Amino acid sequence: MLEEKLDIKNMIYEIRGKQVMLDSDLAKLYQCKNGTKEINQAVKNNIEKFPERYSWKLTNEEVNVLRSKFLTTKINNMSRSLPRVFTEQGVAMLSTILKSKVAIQVSINIMDAFVEMRKYISNNLIEQKYINNLVIEHDSRIKNIEETFNSFKEKNNHIFFEGQIYDAYSLMIDIFNKSKKEIIIIDNYVDKTLLDILSKSNKKVIVITNKYNNEDYNKYKKEYSNVKLIINNNFHDRFIIIDRSILYHCGASFKDLGNKCFAINKIEDDVSLNNLLNRINI
Repeated sequence: MLEEKLDIKNMIYEIRGKQVMLDSDLAKLYQCKNGTKEINQAVKNNIEKFPERYSWKLTNEEVNVLRSKFLTTKINNMSRSLPRVFTEQGVAMLSTILKSKVAIQVSINIMDAFVEMRKYISNNLIEQKYINNLVIEHDSRIKNIEETFNSFKEKNNHIFFEGQIYDAYSLMIDIFNKSKKEIIIIDNYVDKTLLDILSKSNKKVIVITNKYNNEDYNKYKKEYSNVKLIINNNFHDRFIIIDRSILYHCGASFKDLGNKCFAINKIEDDVSLNNLLNRINI
């Protein structure tokens, strides 16, 4: 019985959004002596019992779709007139007019097969809905995680207003702390304020400045050896280069941070960074 039901389930197709069976399969199950002729004659004699929602003849396009989806011999060898299909209600109606000895039992088996197919489809829909809900839930979680990470991402542009001295120096120290090996500072006005900060760093520091205001450095180098000062008059703006790979531009001299409105911006342009390093030539 189980094998029979499984065979019947394999004879159920989906056409026009409905589960149907071919007249040739039904003729085989009902053991019709004249095959599909007996099925079609029964329908013809009782046509009022078979509205189109119960049974219809396939179009050429529908037959071709069946052939492409289900490469079975019975479908590929269709050379007769277009086959007729029956829905579950159509099969039930057909069983009432056929005079086959096995009609009752076969009809029960067919009805059971349709029920099993509905359960199978329903379970698949439930499973698919569950999967879709999981995907939506996971997408939402991923989005929340991304938003959280984005909130922790480093801001590339910082504007400080007059009086924000602590915040400005705090950011500068944070930038210095990113270094693993080397810090390059370009600033024409280097004094004790900057040198005090650098004295607490264990990284190699190169300071590019002009010939002025070097007295503080002369005192500094007598006690500390981590800072090398290079005289170069070709720069107007202030820059910080971290490990020769990260570039910052500062709108104010480091000794004046927070005295007036200014900005510190990260420049994410490798060409500009490399050009600047080439001009420093160190």
